[in-house]
Amino acid sequence: MYNWTVNSKQLKKHKKHYDIWKLEQMVNFGLNGKKLDKTDLKKYWSKLHLDPKKKKYLSLILWPPKRS
Repeated sequence: MYNWTVNSKQLKKHKKHYDIWKLEQMVNFGLNGKKLDKTDLKKYWSKLHLDPKKKKYLSLILWPPKRS
C-alpha cells in the first residue's frame, strides 16, 4: 500500500485507528495483492468510510441475505 499523505509509523502507535485507516485504504484504493481480514471488517464496519457501492457489495458478502 502506497500512501504519502499519512505518517503510518505514527499511526501504527494507535492500533484501532491504524486498522480502520488500513481497511479504508485497501477497500477504496485497491488491495495490492493482499487480502482483507473478515473479522476486522466486521469489527470496524460502522466506523469505515467507504465508497457506497463497495460498502454495499461487501455487506452482501459479510452478511448474505437468508433464503427461506
